[in-house]
Amino acid sequence: MSHDRPVHAVLFDLDGTLVDSALDLGGAGNDLRERRGLPPLPLEVFRPLTGTGARGMLRVALGTTPEDADFEALKDEYLAIYATRLTRLTRVFDAMAPVLDALDAAALPWGIVTNKHSRFAEPVVAGTGLATRSRVLVCGDTTARAKPFPDPLLEAARRLAVDPAHCLYVGDDLRDIQAGQAAGMGTVAAAWGYLGDGEPIEAWGADHLARTPAGLLEALLPGR
Repeated sequence: MSHDRPVHAVLFDLDGTLVDSALDLGGAGNDLRERRGLPPLPLEVFRPLTGTGARGMLRVALGTTPEDADFEALKDEYLAIYATRLTRLTRVFDAMAPVLDALDAAALPWGIVTNKHSRFAEPVVAGTGLATRSRVLVCGDTTARAKPFPDPLLEAARRLAVDPAHCLYVGDDLRDIQAGQAAGMGTVAAAWGYLGDGEPIEAWGADHLARTPAGLLEALLPGR
């Protein structure tokens, strides 16, 4: 890993990095379609854009973009649907469990920084059993600016009382890497995540590219 400063805390993105929420986020998109008499789409078509939240889900479900006049109304409807099924199918990635266990065993504090607003993020973190383990949760509405700005990552480091230079941020979206770099943190691109449909992950400029959670664990705690 090219980020060679000692790591005193690890911060994770939520959707696509720690938890697989595609089935609920995509499921809400299909619920929206069902209300309009449209057949469901395979949930896998939602997965790549899951990390972009309502904007991406509306694009897949109805072909709607923020430029459309009815976008805001549809977004509100979509989010109201999603709020009813936040943890119906959402789970921590199976392969991430050993990573978190190893961090806990090594007494290396970890936390969550997500662009998901607190009214959604807090129930998801609680419902997946992460609330009692994560040392900090910073949401998309915690600071004035969300990722790709560094503000939420700097706030997480402040709450942990850890120098940002000794934090590592792990995420599955280009915005995660941009935010981590802007905050002066080491960055890890999580290739098991949703990744979006923009530049390939290899072009994001992260300090480290982890193909799997096991690869991430080896980078964080060699020999574990």
